[in-house]
Amino acid sequence: MEDGTISIARRTTIQSQVSDRVKLNVGGKLFETTVSTLRSGGPDSLLSALSNRNSDEPVFIDRDPEIFSALLALLRSNRLPSTAKRFSNQELIDEAVYYGIESQLRSALAPSQLSGIDASLFSTIRPSSDGVVTDFNAVDSDASVWVAHGGQVSVYDWSLTHTETIRTHLDYISSIRKVGPDLAVVGSEFESGLHFYNLANGRRVGSVEWTDPSDPRIYKAKVNAVVDSPDSVFAALECQHRENCVLSIDKCTMKAVLELGRQSGNSAKSTVVGKLTFLPEINALVGVSVTAGAFGYSGYVRLWDPRAGDVVWETNEPGSGRSSRFGDSFADIDFDRDQLTMFKICSKSGDLAVADLRKLSEDPWVYLEEKNPCMRHVASGGSNILLHCYRKQVFVGRGGELEVWSRMVEKESDVEREMVLHGGLYRRNYMDKVEDAERGIIKKIEGAGDRLFVTREDVEGIEVWQSSQFSGAVLNL
Repeated sequence: MEDGTISIARRTTIQSQVSDRVKLNVGGKLFETTVSTLRSGGPDSLLSALSNRNSDEPVFIDRDPEIFSALLALLRSNRLPSTAKRFSNQELIDEAVYYGIESQLRSALAPSQLSGIDASLFSTIRPSSDGVVTDFNAVDSDASVWVAHGGQVSVYDWSLTHTETIRTHLDYISSIRKVGPDLAVVGSEFESGLHFYNLANGRRVGSVEWTDPSDPRIYKAKVNAVVDSPDSVFAALECQHRENCVLSIDKCTMKAVLELGRQSGNSAKSTVVGKLTFLPEINALVGVSVTAGAFGYSGYVRLWDPRAGDVVWETNEPGSGRSSRFGDSFADIDFDRDQLTMFKICSKSGDLAVADLRKLSEDPWVYLEEKNPCMRHVASGGSNILLHCYRKQVFVGRGGELEVWSRMVEKESDVEREMVLHGGLYRRNYMDKVEDAERGIIKKIEGAGDRLFVTREDVEGIEVWQSSQFSGAVLNL
């Protein structure tokens, strides 16, 4: 009796497996899979709809069978097979969009979490014309890259695929920022005004000029830096006679609503802001100005309340002499928004320092110690130094060399200590090879979508760095 029960159960299982099978004829090639595999593409996908057919006859789909085979393997295992390397990302994306499984493909093509220690040069974005990139904006929310090259703007999506290019009325764009789904603001150091462009139709939809009828010196101000918040665009502008300010512009009306930090520009403490950052976590706008002269570097950092326009904190270097590193002014400043910290890199020593944005004081800096014995005696100061914070890491460009400072957590008992800034909190490592460093001086670094984007002076294109899919893997022998 028990044998009969088992036999019936086996037949039921076999029958259910047979009924679960679906046959598809894609481009003349027969595929057989299961209902559950097809439905793993999501309820709104074409494949899920085909899984509901009652007919045993295979449905014919007039598409490429080889690409479909790779996509079917993706649905089965959540990863692309090695055969997918024969196709471009765009070919895979086009077919995935047709079948309604673009989100699954995007997850499979997405880079692993960026780790600077094992990142390498993955690709290079090269605009088809005016290949030298004058500025770019890497957008972390959708992993797109908005590129200014000459007087043109090109957009590349999460897969680094070119989606559109428009030509603006400017001959040279030195500042660009994505401020909406199809909206960018651009400015030039040679022509006045900040300009809004709709990339969907290529049209200029608005312009803002800094004007003051009571002061004739405020005329034809040029954009030096730009950043945005959810409802505003902030632009640092400078006139011919060096008067400068930061304008707050409403995104909806595209009109200036507030003037911040107006100054004459006749000293290092009043030069135009060269770098703007908006910190939504503390609702602060930060302006950084760095001036390099015969006697070295000087500059300032200012935090504004963007609603009232008031300065809430400020520091100047070289400063009053109370600083523990007097005479070693910063060459660049950037911010780790996840950790609410501010980093500076010193112009003479090349040392890296960190400050807690929640505990700012007259001299808030903690200088990081060099823990890597291979890099202790590397000459680090000089010109052409810049930094960028991304994914709790600090990426530093020194001339043509690229390095990373990674936050260290050695053991569980160190977690509480990690919350207090100290000199041993980060470790420094090279990212590039000798041949990478020889390509040219690093001009800009930005992170987005677990990738690092790098441009170099007078070198065409944008370098794309990312970690291996096997990042962090440990081999046990």
